[in-house]
Amino acid sequence: MSPRRNRSRGGEKPAARQDEPGDRYGGVQRTETWQGEEWYVRLVAGASAPGKRYRCPGCDQEIPPGAPHVVAWPEYGGVDDRRHWHKACWNAKDRRTTRVQRSRNAPRH
Repeated sequence: MSPRRNRSRGGEKPAARQDEPGDRYGGVQRTETWQGEEWYVRLVAGASAPGKRYRCPGCDQEIPPGAPHVVAWPEYGGVDDRRHWHKACWNAKDRRTTRVQRSRNAPRH
């Protein structure tokens, strides 16, 4: 029995779909409606995430470098309106309060 071939034999690579453009971090972009407006949502894979730390607006906790997460911004927003969310926090955004309240002695990290 011959070994299995995992490499392509050449030829052209399939073209990217127009409705799902890739991002420089390897994510796929889509639109969602939230709070009465359209939002662009991009999933960022962990291996392709930049080496920066972000603060999730859903839980106010840090997203470590290399962790998979979601980047979301309003349809008519700019670069400054982008927010990096944990995927679970983005999915639970409708069930959360508008501002996370901490106790007085809670750590700020």
